[in-house]
Amino acid sequence: MALEALEISGERLSDELDTLSGITDDSRPGWTRTAFSDVERDGRQWLASRMRDAGLEVRQDSAGNVIGTLSGRHTGPAVVTGSHIDTVDSGGRYDGMVGVLGALEAVKAMREAGMTLDHPLRVVGFFGEEANEFGLAHFGSRAIGGTLLPQHLELRNSEGVSLAAALQARAGIDPQACMKARWARLEAHAYVELHIEQGPLLEDHKRSIGLVTGIAGAQRFTASFSGRPDHAGNTPLNRRSDALCAAAELTVSIEQIARDHPDGVATVGVIKVSPGASNVVPGHAELLGDMRSLYSLWLKDRRDETLRAAQAAGASRGVQVSIAWPSITDPTLFTEPMQRVIGEAITATGHDPMPITSGAGHDAQEMAAICPAGMIFIPSHDGRSHCPQEHTDASDLLVGVRALAEALVALDKVDKADLA
Repeated sequence: MALEALEISGERLSDELDTLSGITDDSRPGWTRTAFSDVERDGRQWLASRMRDAGLEVRQDSAGNVIGTLSGRHTGPAVVTGSHIDTVDSGGRYDGMVGVLGALEAVKAMREAGMTLDHPLRVVGFFGEEANEFGLAHFGSRAIGGTLLPQHLELRNSEGVSLAAALQARAGIDPQACMKARWARLEAHAYVELHIEQGPLLEDHKRSIGLVTGIAGAQRFTASFSGRPDHAGNTPLNRRSDALCAAAELTVSIEQIARDHPDGVATVGVIKVSPGASNVVPGHAELLGDMRSLYSLWLKDRRDETLRAAQAAGASRGVQVSIAWPSITDPTLFTEPMQRVIGEAITATGHDPMPITSGAGHDAQEMAAICPAGMIFIPSHDGRSHCPQEHTDASDLLVGVRALAEALVALDKVDKADLA
């Protein structure tokens, strides 16, 4: 059966996106369907029903992932696709959803055309992809990929509640059983994920589709500054140990560090100050930040440079400094054979893919632990994402879903060893 026989229905896909978007916390701006919420659980139940309607055999695994399987001509490892349906607070209506519902549309088109792959085809709605109140992203795909660790379940939110307790009480997930959701390497033939870019490059270059070459590694840091609180009116500037000024100096230094080394980015996203009064010299300040790059050496060198900058900022003001890196994730580089197969599949749809790196994390990086993985990007209007203004044109959605379908068929025909 020629792939040209597939009829991707933009109207059907739009209707599904509209319906899923309606499952949201109406008390929040934009779209909110965060992990551990009732609306997110409703979303997973809705997704399972839509998978069944599409002819898939559906189950929810012990980590909360919704998995739909379409039998192939043969048993064995599955060609896998999917993404997530959870959102950030007050987020958009395309992030993650496009990959799940686009995969379902591809499956529907295949079945309507009478097309059957040699391998089984699995569509996965991963649980808890977005970073949550416990600081852990990619929960469901970590469980499947084997990168979910027992110590992750001990993480606590700001109220002291553990991730394990929240899974049990708020998501209906047994925290011990979820560790058994890992797939054996023999279960997955290859994984490809369709996703919005969440940045401006495709639109800036007037390209409809991107071939993702890899996912940047991310390292998060906490820098703590301990000075001395004093009266703001009676303490001379040369007698102060101002923790906030030292923290501010490091914040600017981190921006400059990233500018000086353009193969990555760095951000300070949170500043905490105490005692937090306008008439008191700050005695303590804490920075929470993030650095990302596709290059492991870049990340290591920036850790060293950040430490030196923090020590200098503290020493110049008599402020004690400590810096920690609680989360370090290595870059994920997609294999050249995998990129070639997906790239040729995109080209077969009549579009020239733009090579592009993902600065955001995705479920694909966890799936890469058990099988060759890759991603397809479609444009985000004005580069906006994780906000109510997130938008991708319907025409670009169709381009992406057709490319995804082509990639699934192409990957089905290649030996797994030839994709590594």
